[in-house]
Amino acid sequence: MKAIQFLIGFALFALASSLASAYDPSPLQDICVAINDPKDGVFVNGKFCKDPKLAKAEDFFLSGLDKPGNTENRLGFNVTNANVEQIPGLNTLGTSAVRIDYAPYGQNPPHTHPRATEILVVLEGTLYVGFVTSNQLNNTLIAKVLNKGDVFVFPIGLIHFQVNIGNTSAIAFAGFSSQFPGVITIADTVFGAFPPINPDFLGKAFQLDPKIVKDLQDKFINGN
Repeated sequence: MKAIQFLIGFALFALASSLASAYDPSPLQDICVAINDPKDGVFVNGKFCKDPKLAKAEDFFLSGLDKPGNTENRLGFNVTNANVEQIPGLNTLGTSAVRIDYAPYGQNPPHTHPRATEILVVLEGTLYVGFVTSNQLNNTLIAKVLNKGDVFVFPIGLIHFQVNIGNTSAIAFAGFSSQFPGVITIADTVFGAFPPINPDFLGKAFQLDPKIVKDLQDKFINGN
């Protein structure tokens, strides 16, 4: 039964991704498989391309997204990627995916994807999700509780999050409008930057005592 639910959820996410307009530049050839060795390659869209005549099924294939990720960490979540790094055939195609596992009350903390819009479908559990609009729209929080089978969209570049508000594990799949959407986790970026950002600057920006900022930096940089 769970296998059927998994396949249905993945199919829904794949369909949603196919209907989305890709953010990456449209490919100029039928396929452009990523290759790490630049020999005899052409630099296109961030990756070298192998000769299309040498493409094989494995270039477009990835297994293992049916397996749960390890959520035994301080935030209680795990992301399993399916982007151009794992599937070379995604190069120039403007799409990718992830599986996200959440421990009970685990969270995918506030973050942003600089190169992609994200569409998320819940396969198991109950998530509280949301994004915050830009300064021009008064930093408005747009959030909703999602249950199994629900879908939510996070616009490109906006800070967003997901929290498992249930006492059981949760699973979601997400599709992106980029072969490599990138991720910027807000707390890690601000307080975990190295060399550290001047605590006085951050103290003023966040209206915090610089001593508190230093304590946060110690936690994020050194893991204390």
